[in-house]
Amino acid sequence: MNSVRMDKWLWAARFFKTRALAVRACELGRIVSNAQPAKPAREVRIGDMLQVKNDGGDFQIEVLQLSEVRGPAATAQTLYRETEESKALRTKLAEEQRAMRQFESLPAAKPSKRDRRELNRLRGRG
Repeated sequence: MNSVRMDKWLWAARFFKTRALAVRACELGRIVSNAQPAKPAREVRIGDMLQVKNDGGDFQIEVLQLSEVRGPAATAQTLYRETEESKALRTKLAEEQRAMRQFESLPAAKPSKRDRRELNRLRGRG
């Protein structure tokens, strides 16, 4: 096996829970392969440098192995190596978020029915 589809590899490496989410991330431009936006059908090869943006953060990784099969998390982590800059940036952002929690004000009470309706209206949920 010389190459694997981008969406299959991202799913197998456990960056996304489903292949559909991996496809959607590619379509939205959240996956960059060797400094070019990646489409879901793009071939991933060993040695490729990927930039992956998902809920867990921004990852800059190097592909070490190929796989089309989703396995345990320990196996998935052997498929890639994250760069040191990426690790440092993610830990810095996590620390900043933890520090910002101290300044958040907690609501005094549970929102009333009227408050919930207003919040839903502001969020565009009807």
